[in-house]
Amino acid sequence: MSPDAGCQRTARRRFAERVGRVDAVSVTGWELHARAMARRLAGEDVIVLSIGDHEFDAPDVVVNQTIAALRAGRHHYTPAAGTTPLRRAIAADHNRRTGMAIDTDGVAVLPGAQCGLYAAAQCLIDPGDEVLVAEPMYVTYAGTLQTAGAVVVPVPLSGADGFALDPARLAAHITLRTRAVLLNSPHNPTGTVARREALEGLASLCCENDLWLMSDEVYAGMTYEQPHVSPCSLPGMADRTVTIDSLSKRSAMTGWRIGWIVGPPDLVAHLEVLAGCMLFGVSPFIQDAAVAALQAADEIGEAVRARYRRRRDLVCDALEALPGLKVVRPEGGMFVMLGVADFGFSATAFATRLLDEAGVSVLPGDSFGASGAGYVRLALSAGEEELAEACRRIGRFTGRLSGAAP
Repeated sequence: MSPDAGCQRTARRRFAERVGRVDAVSVTGWELHARAMARRLAGEDVIVLSIGDHEFDAPDVVVNQTIAALRAGRHHYTPAAGTTPLRRAIAADHNRRTGMAIDTDGVAVLPGAQCGLYAAAQCLIDPGDEVLVAEPMYVTYAGTLQTAGAVVVPVPLSGADGFALDPARLAAHITLRTRAVLLNSPHNPTGTVARREALEGLASLCCENDLWLMSDEVYAGMTYEQPHVSPCSLPGMADRTVTIDSLSKRSAMTGWRIGWIVGPPDLVAHLEVLAGCMLFGVSPFIQDAAVAALQAADEIGEAVRARYRRRRDLVCDALEALPGLKVVRPEGGMFVMLGVADFGFSATAFATRLLDEAGVSVLPGDSFGASGAGYVRLALSAGEEELAEACRRIGRFTGRLSGAAP
């Protein structure tokens, strides 16, 4: 065979069709974050508020349990759906927070909520099925759903009413091809917590139209004044709700990659088969650490929540006084949306100049879809002193833009 023939054969190789279905994650926003990180690593004075990761470490009880588990030889294969102790701990935690009475057959353990959403989509969605998602939406949602062949249908939320969930808007987008709704409350990026009345309206839509509800509740442990309501606890929703959760946010365990799905046992059986094909179980020492975290959930969760509530109040109190800037005070989570349209240029241009001229990185709101245009997302992922300095820099920057004294 000639060298040319080999080259021609290589040129004809192809990738699976699903690769082309998956939209790229919003490039501009993450390019800005990458630039900020590179400059900070190079020693520049940059405050990075463009990613939702805690700057503090996981609690000692989690770290100590992990070390003990490793020393005890807890580093072999585990059941595909998770160890029995962890599934019991998850079920107990879920029941305590929702008033339900699920057992271990309603729990599947996966490496993070992101993997949980991916697995759920693979089990629920056929190519061409429509999934309604409130927009702005978390940046990976579209790509994750599209891997299953879903048609993602954005349902715009309005900054004018605080990005509140509106069942009527969802209802207007339901068609004969709608298979599911993806809900995120508390909401990333806006911090809005869905009200019980809105969730009851959504539950009625799901029951009337035979829809699945995929409920991403990773920020449920980080609510402030407004209580979180888990939709699986509403009438008629236990058998059609897929609750996706993890310890990444509420227990400061982002890099541990431990999450789960709570849902009907027949769905969990399918997830177990899928997990066996993909993963063959999460590391046992990580699962042991998760048990420790859930056993101390109240103490750990309250410490994390109190810390972020102080940060939210510090940032919002400082920025609400700035002319031209509209602050959407979050009801949960670890982000603040800032309306910047009054400065007369795009959110991407604002974020780019803020990084280049003030040394503060945020994400443009349109990274989360067209409904985020005119906003930037600021992560509360820094200590209070650094956040206060970021607010001072933002004040000086917006003061120059508006011609007002900072």
